[in-house]
Amino acid sequence: MLREEKNIRQIAGEPPRRWFSDDYFDLIIWLEKDGSVWGFQLCYDREKKPRALTWTKAYGYKHAGIDTGEHVWGSSQSSPVLVEDGLFDTKNTGVRLEEASGGLPPELGPFVVEKVKTFRL
Repeated sequence: MLREEKNIRQIAGEPPRRWFSDDYFDLIIWLEKDGSVWGFQLCYDREKKPRALTWTKAYGYKHAGIDTGEHVWGSSQSSPVLVEDGLFDTKNTGVRLEEASGGLPPELGPFVVEKVKTFRL
């Protein structure tokens, strides 16, 4: 079940954000001044093949892989970056997120779950 992380660093000039996580997902939600969702990034399958689905009011959807920077032997780890990735498994990821969403606030969870479950490339 997704649980809220505490003491999340807020970035000047960006909308305030809240962060939720479990063993499979990281969910970052950016908020409008009125508390509604401005956007979110759902990072998933962190241990096997990490990817991210991002949605914002301004730009819509983007799906990407996460290059963790750990794959170059003999060098120090680089910072993770988003890279082009294939298709998003809307059905399975949406179902898994819905199952994990019990710890999300009721004013945020249903919105994010619906956006994930209705995403189409």
